[in-house]
Amino acid sequence: MRIVIAGGHGQIALRLERLLVARGDEVAGIIRKPEQADELRGLGAEPIVLDLESASVEEVAERLEGADAAVFAAGAGPGSGVGRKETVDKAAAVLFADAAVRAGVRRFVIVSSMGADPAHEGDEIFDVYLRAKGEADAYVRGLDALDWTVLRPGQLTDDAGTGLVRLEARTGRGPVPRDDVAAVLAELVDTPATAGLTLELISGAAPVSVAVKSVAGN
Repeated sequence: MRIVIAGGHGQIALRLERLLVARGDEVAGIIRKPEQADELRGLGAEPIVLDLESASVEEVAERLEGADAAVFAAGAGPGSGVGRKETVDKAAAVLFADAAVRAGVRRFVIVSSMGADPAHEGDEIFDVYLRAKGEADAYVRGLDALDWTVLRPGQLTDDAGTGLVRLEARTGRGPVPRDDVAAVLAELVDTPATAGLTLELISGAAPVSVAVKSVAGN
C-alpha cells in the first residue's frame, strides 16, 4: 500500500511510519519544516514538505494522488494557542479530507481525541481543542466518498507499548502508550471493514490485531 500521513513528524506518526515501512508499505509523511525531512528519510519514509495551514485543496490532493490510504495525525500540540486548534486540529483535517476525496483516496483514518465533541462546552484551550477535534470528526463522517475510521485515544503516554489494548465504541477513560496507538493505526489502515466506525482506545488485555479484528466483525 501507499499511505500518506498528515503530521508526518508527530510523535504518533513517526512510530506509525516505522511500523508501515517495516511491513513493506510505501509511506509518505507531510511535514511543515524542511529540517524534519532527514528524520523521515531515516525511517524509510518519503518526506513531503507542505504547510497544511496555508496549502490549497488542489496542492494537497496532488500529493495524495496514487495513495491507497490517508491518515490524519497532525495536531497543533499542547503548547499551542486557541487559533492553531482551529487552523490545525480542525481546518487542516477538513482540508486533508477534502483533498483525499478530490484525489480519489477512499481509505481515510483520522486520529482524534477521547472527549472530542462539537458541542463541548468551556473556554479553556483544551475545551477549544475538543470542540475543534469534534468538528473535524463530524465533517469527515459526513463525507460519503471516504471509507473513514475515527480513532479516539485516551491519555497518551510515552511508556513502552505493550501491544495490549481495549478498542471499542466506548471504553471509558484511561491511558494508552503512543506505541500502541501507532500499532492500532497500522492495523486499521489495512482493515477496511472498520470503515464507518468511531473507536475509543485505551490500554487493555487484547492483542492489537485481535482488537481490530473484533471491531471489524471478524
